[in-house]
Amino acid sequence: MAFIIAVAQQKGGAGKSTLAANLAVALLAGGKRVALLDTDPQQSLARWHALRPATAAELVFESSSGWRLTGAIDRLRKSMDYIVLDTPPHADTDSRIAIRASDLVLIPLQPSLPDLWASEATVKLAEDEKREHRLVLNRLPASGRLRDVVMEELARRKAPLLKQSLGNRSAFAAAFALGLGVTESAPRSAAADEVRALASSLIKPKGQ
Repeated sequence: MAFIIAVAQQKGGAGKSTLAANLAVALLAGGKRVALLDTDPQQSLARWHALRPATAAELVFESSSGWRLTGAIDRLRKSMDYIVLDTPPHADTDSRIAIRASDLVLIPLQPSLPDLWASEATVKLAEDEKREHRLVLNRLPASGRLRDVVMEELARRKAPLLKQSLGNRSAFAAAFALGLGVTESAPRSAAADEVRALASSLIKPKGQ
């Protein structure tokens, strides 16, 4: 049975699609069977996948929404090791369906207070659906006062923050423009190391 990861965040521009694409590609390592589902009406991942070279590792991809999303998840659940869901940037029905179906909800969070405030609706949705969830710091600068303020606020809230984070690196945008994950386009980069560390932290134990 597949381990299902929903990437969700109410605020647009938080890096959901970039995180979902890179995570799915990184999970392909070791011959894992991975499906990536785009449920966002903007269809950013559909455009990304259309650019994907024929020589790239095989990634099952579908664009689904509404009742079709539930059917796609049920169909792929038995044949995949992982299913990664990119959700709409709103706390709407499709987001709820994706979160309800997931084993883990990842909430990308840029280091700003508006992003943190916007994440509250997604956290509540995950809590309402009784789903495990983690915040993932994205586009994180190496240092700075804003970073410190957000980290202090997360600590104060005792937020479920994933230890692994993604830096503010141009390699992510460059890879996305080629239909690739950063682990494919720049495998020896710091960005690739970050994605591999994040993916490794989510690997399901054998037998699950």
